[in-house]
Amino acid sequence: MSVQHRLCILGSTGSVGVSTLDVVARHPDRFSVHALSAYSRIEALAEQAARHAARVVIVPDDDAHARFKAAWPAGRPLPEIRQGTQALADTAADPEVTAVMAAIVGAAGLPGALAAARAGKRVLLANKEALVAAGSLFMQAVRESGAELLPIDSEHNAIFQCLPQSADRARAPANPAEGVRRLLLTASGGPFRRTALDQLESVTPDQACAHPNWRMGRKISVDSATMLNKGLEVIEAHWLFSMPMERIQVVVHPQSVVHSMVEYLDGSILAQLGQPDMRTPIAYGLGYPDRIDGGVGLLELARLGRLDFETPDLVRFPCLRLSFDALGQGQGACIALNAANEVAVDGFLRGRIRYTQIPSVIEHCLDDSVARGAQTPSSLAEILDLDARTRRVAAGFCDAR
Repeated sequence: MSVQHRLCILGSTGSVGVSTLDVVARHPDRFSVHALSAYSRIEALAEQAARHAARVVIVPDDDAHARFKAAWPAGRPLPEIRQGTQALADTAADPEVTAVMAAIVGAAGLPGALAAARAGKRVLLANKEALVAAGSLFMQAVRESGAELLPIDSEHNAIFQCLPQSADRARAPANPAEGVRRLLLTASGGPFRRTALDQLESVTPDQACAHPNWRMGRKISVDSATMLNKGLEVIEAHWLFSMPMERIQVVVHPQSVVHSMVEYLDGSILAQLGQPDMRTPIAYGLGYPDRIDGGVGLLELARLGRLDFETPDLVRFPCLRLSFDALGQGQGACIALNAANEVAVDGFLRGRIRYTQIPSVIEHCLDDSVARGAQTPSSLAEILDLDARTRRVAAGFCDAR
């Protein structure tokens, strides 16, 4: 028997949000859209809200509010328009909502994701920062509220599918799954996997955003090019699956067909394969524990012909090394890593720093975090304070370049 979920999609105009709505539209008997949010693409938000009959929309400010009303189809009743950061958290926790797709990129997505976890919702987590910046706090909220946590990143979703089956596997685990030796996170290697190292200094934003396999936003595309995204995923995997850092390994897999693997003590390795299409993990999370149609085409293995794997080059990808360093140093360093990277990537995309200076900004901020002896934050306010401080340090370092 199908279950009707009332969805709140935080970040509905981004790539994950658009893919989520595509899957939802294929199953009107199972899902309805209660709320949608966007930050800058307000006209797209109005089109989505009209097409999917959203009852609530969340926009950032008065200007966005006015833009939404101007873009709304004449003659149709307006949805309720909520405004500001607190509205994101309040809507995620709304009793009318049963499932939340947390797809806002960056630290801005943390309050909404945390509110959903605290309210005991089914949380479809596509926001890395909820675990990178607030892993301990977030997982505690999941345990205390009884929320269901379904990872949507293709790598973590793959691992989730390959772990032992149990009735409560969507709850926060206290220990690694029994019998698991290690987690193997795959990475495409991005657009510069074979680029000569001396050419990386002249890389342009458009080149960095030209991912060979996935279509993503510009910030995430740059993170894929530097493999900082894979470092964030290592940190996420540590919290999602209670796995020590030493038992998480990154493997470069340029075809992006094997999305990740789990190795067991008996030597078996289970892998999840599929097209590089976010609708697969989204459909898995939405339908769990059922399998539902995500609109994804067949994977023709014979046509693919081969699967390649290699060890990541930490000289080419220093951001991956820095991510492991941050995880080893603790939650405060992970917050610094993420905040510094957001500032550095923005600086690169705006032409303020070179591509090869992104890891320099991050390393400077990690050194600053260690020098200050940053402790593990115990509240959202402390996390946001540390995030803001790191952003100031990173911006000052970028300005000095």
